[in-house]
Amino acid sequence: MIAALANPQRFLAVSRWAAPLLGAVAAVLLAAGLWRAFAVPPDYQQGETVRILFVHVPSAELSLFVYVCLAGASFFGVIFRHALADAAARAAAPLGAGFTALALITGSFWGKPMWGAWWVWDPRLTSELILLLFYLGYLALQAAIEDEAKADRACGILALVGSINVPIVYYSVDWWNSLHQGESIFTKNGPLVAGVYLWPWGLMTFGYIFLFGSLWLVRTRAEIWRRRARALALRAAG
Repeated sequence: MIAALANPQRFLAVSRWAAPLLGAVAAVLLAAGLWRAFAVPPDYQQGETVRILFVHVPSAELSLFVYVCLAGASFFGVIFRHALADAAARAAAPLGAGFTALALITGSFWGKPMWGAWWVWDPRLTSELILLLFYLGYLALQAAIEDEAKADRACGILALVGSINVPIVYYSVDWWNSLHQGESIFTKNGPLVAGVYLWPWGLMTFGYIFLFGSLWLVRTRAEIWRRRARALALRAAG
């Protein structure tokens, strides 16, 4: 399946209907997730602040998921010099930066009433901020190099180097003393979170995933067409 979609023309044909389909599913899931988020009772400790977590936690999860996608596409772009992989990596970076920024901003809104501060140099917060800097560094390097082939290779190497930060973000609560709690869902004894809160979390998480999938396809399509237009313009210029 992946090998078949690696053909740009076939990818354009499939993504033409897949992107709006994923977008429609995302809209339904996000609408249901937000409705459930406002319908659940306040938490006995966090009060109404718990509702922020239904936006914050999925965006933090997506910040890591998108970077894995970015690093994976960069791997195929750097090693196999595949133009579609380069286009997919370039399309994913701004989306990942957006999810990471949303995670940090919503985390600050949650941290102020719960911790008494907008920001603390907590291991997970710090490593998440470093993740954002890798995203922004990728975008800045991309804009700084005029030669597209050299830019793709340099950005791909940067993305692969930055992938070492993904497990650091995930395991930071286990490796160091952290204000963040550890794993609350996939534990040996089952979820530590009440079922009433699991539903909106799950709906929002899958909604974010489908939203990213839709936007990634749309942005990759646009990147392919941009590259084709640029190639035609250069050819016309002689």
